[in-house]
Amino acid sequence: MQAKRVFYDRAEFPDGAIVEMTIWDVPKPVAGSSHRFKYSLFYGYPGRRIVGYDNERGKGDHRHLGDKEEPYRFSSVETLMADFLADVRRARGES
Repeated sequence: MQAKRVFYDRAEFPDGAIVEMTIWDVPKPVAGSSHRFKYSLFYGYPGRRIVGYDNERGKGDHRHLGDKEEPYRFSSVETLMADFLADVRRARGES
C-alpha cells in the first residue's frame, strides 16, 4: 500500500486567515504515532500559525496553540477534525 491522501480542504477567511487540512492514510504509523494517519491541520496567516495539529515524524501527535505545543491524544479522524475546528473557532472568538 502506498500513502493515499484521504482528505484535503483549504479555505480563506475575509480577514486573510487560512485553514488548510490534509490527512493521509499511510502504510504504517508515523514514528511517534500508533495509527495509520499522517496529518497536518493549519489555521493562521501567511507566515504565522495560530492553531496547528500534526504528527511530525518523531514527535507524534501534538497540537500548537499560539506559541504553546502540547501532546494530542488521537482517537479518530472525525474527533481530530472536530477538536481542530473547535480550537479554530475559539481562536477566532466564535465560541
